Amino acid sequence: MDLDHGKCWQNSKKDSWRTTLLLAYQSLGVVYGDLSISPLYVFKSTFAEDIHHSETNEEIFGVLSFIFWTLTLVPLFKYVFIVLRADDNGEGGTFALYSSICRHAKVSLVPNRQISDESLSTYKLEPSTGQEYSSKVRMLLEKYKFLRTALLILVLLGTCMVIGDGLLTPAISVLSAVSGLELYMSKDHHQYAVIPITCFILVCLFALQHYGTHKVGFFFAPIVFLWLICISALGIYNIICWNPHVYQALSPYYMLKFFRKTKKQGWMSLGGILLCITGSEAMFADLGHFSYTAIQITFTFLVYPALILGYMGQAAYLSKNHQNADQIGYYVSVPESLRWPVLTIAILASVVGSQAIISGTFSIINQSQSLGCFPRVKVVHTSDKIHGQIYIPEINWILMILCIAVTIGFRDIKHLGNASGLAVMAVMLVTTCLTSLVIILCWHKPPIVALCFLLFFGSIELLYFSASLVKFREGAWLPILLALFLVTVMFVWHYATIKKYEYDLQNKVSLEWLLALGPTLGICRVPGIGLVFTDLTSGIPANFSRFVTNLPAFHRILVFVCVKSVPVPFIPPDERYLLGRVGPASLRAYRCIVRYGYRDVHQDVDSFESDLVKRLADFIHYDWCRPRKSSDQGNENHPSASDRSLGEHTLAVVGNTEFSRTPIFEVDENMNQVSVSLGFQTVESIGDIVEISTSKERRVRFAIDDNDEPENPIDVQLRQELEDLLAAQQSGTAFILGHSHVKAKQGSSVMKRLAINFGYNFLRRNCRGPDVALRVPPASLLEVGMVYVV
Repeated sequence: MDLDHGKCWQNSKKDSWRTTLLLAYQSLGVVYGDLSISPLYVFKSTFAEDIHHSETNEEIFGVLSFIFWTLTLVPLFKYVFIVLRADDNGEGGTFALYSSICRHAKVSLVPNRQISDESLSTYKLEPSTGQEYSSKVRMLLEKYKFLRTALLILVLLGTCMVIGDGLLTPAISVLSAVSGLELYMSKDHHQYAVIPITCFILVCLFALQHYGTHKVGFFFAPIVFLWLICISALGIYNIICWNPHVYQALSPYYMLKFFRKTKKQGWMSLGGILLCITGSEAMFADLGHFSYTAIQITFTFLVYPALILGYMGQAAYLSKNHQNADQIGYYVSVPESLRWPVLTIAILASVVGSQAIISGTFSIINQSQSLGCFPRVKVVHTSDKIHGQIYIPEINWILMILCIAVTIGFRDIKHLGNASGLAVMAVMLVTTCLTSLVIILCWHKPPIVALCFLLFFGSIELLYFSASLVKFREGAWLPILLALFLVTVMFVWHYATIKKYEYDLQNKVSLEWLLALGPTLGICRVPGIGLVFTDLTSGIPANFSRFVTNLPAFHRILVFVCVKSVPVPFIPPDERYLLGRVGPASLRAYRCIVRYGYRDVHQDVDSFESDLVKRLADFIHYDWCRPRKSSDQGNENHPSASDRSLGEHTLAVVGNTEFSRTPIFEVDENMNQVSVSLGFQTVESIGDIVEISTSKERRVRFAIDDNDEPENPIDVQLRQELEDLLAAQQSGTAFILGHSHVKAKQGSSVMKRLAINFGYNFLRRNCRGPDVALRVPPASLLEVGMVYVV
């Protein structure tokens, strides 16, 4: 699958007002579905138990004041005006913040960072204006491993809470919408109707996920737009009809009166009030599909006013209707003649909001998997044109079962609200902490600015979080339990991944060992291309030496392939492949590093194989025709000579731009430095990198012109190497992967033995294998058994 990634991350080009307004309209159905349906359950959750509606209206006006200022400070000020600016090449979310931090400081626990990665066009580093501030914090993070581990756990915790939100939001949204039926039936009939209808809608919602959101995406924005107009109109009607002076409750003075009267019970009721900002994180998480301006316009001029009017209308109605104190809910404020249409629109809007958070859950799990923090799962891309729309079958059905179980188990909005509220505030706290680091490390602002941001918004969120935490026994235990389980799974997987990488690094084979292999040792070369997959970016992996030891033969063309994740959202296809030689040209061995961002779509096998062969042919031509040092003039084996001196340090980026037989680049062939006249920065040492360009035309086969007479010995060897590559491609390709078993070494602690011997190996046996993740056909697969003692 070869997607046009540029549609997603080049948001700077979407600068026309027409495009911006179109994106703003489309964002309604994807970003604001969850946030817009919160009026269905905020007042009901707030007045469920802790506080009660009285004749003085101090409670209802105090709650309205809290809702207004919470919506103003958190979604509007924090997200729209500050956090959205902390994007990662137009991408948002927890992993976008973490990847930005990883680029500006060496905080990643996997030591596979290369200097050549900094030459990527999407590897943006902000210009430093206050280096003395950021350098101290960066040095502190890089010096102490426990700080880097704590940062990773914080990111994983935020990720797990997003997954928990993906479990709870569909349940509370659909249940709140369907609960409007209680006004039309007795309480005995109501409890036997609402839950089954809710479960039926949830089953339908999850069963339709494999079609992809683009199939019904056209209907999403109009539904949310209609719902926002609906709550705005009803809010204005209730304000005019019941209490035109309700706007006075927006004053912060009513919050003080609220606490003065309700005291501890009022603080505990904040767990219901915070549900008014459920879905705010989606503005940042879904930033990559739209633009900063579009999301800002939509929230500021449509969503925010509509929500405020909706809440004010409910407060105005309740302030004059105390006889309904036991039936506080959204539908009681709706005129009876409009309840059925409003109920229908509400159910549709709840489905849209649920769809958005489910898609977000798929996306963040895919990002976690790309960075080695989640067991391998099958990722299905549901659209060839719209990037990022994915479906994960295993996660979808697990979410559906858990969602139905939670709905049947809790059976009411109060407990679901307590659970959802804690998950939402935990995600926001993580975002606040990570944004504070971005302010220092990426924006190079003084620490006092980050501290003010952290204290101001963190104190608000901690207040709400503490109120949710008090409801531990009333539903809040669920996201905590789920987060502990998922953090354990993700951290064990990531820890074992790091240990495997370190084992490979320590046990890699030297180049001299590979060069010594030959017919004298009984080693033969068989026709075809052998792709040896490894996590190493240099050296010969131990699984290949084990393969040759047990089966003394390897393919005529040998390619060591490293599929590597870089802390950027996208990598342009022109910059994805890093190619170089392993040993002399006569060995016909190459290294290929395939780089992906955490939101990139991995190619299927057919596309990857044809791309690799084409780029290898262009690299071979470049390597033979590149300008030579004076010491190599007259040397008939130029690549061999250069590679013996440079080893395998020099890698070339093979792109898709127009290619000419005359080199269009200038290469300074210095052992420590290679300069490229294509706008890339100079890089050094093992990250040496040059850029070459290839044809725009996508070729599955490459032709060798039989009419050209070789002018010199170099052309003869170039021609021979290309013919060998063509013959090997026609003979077929084998994919050589390691089949690993990991166990803790003797003397390890009990926790390590439990994590490695039981936890990781259980996950490895029950998740998708690397061949499925790489989409390798079984007929072409060769697995090499490896035991990792870590």
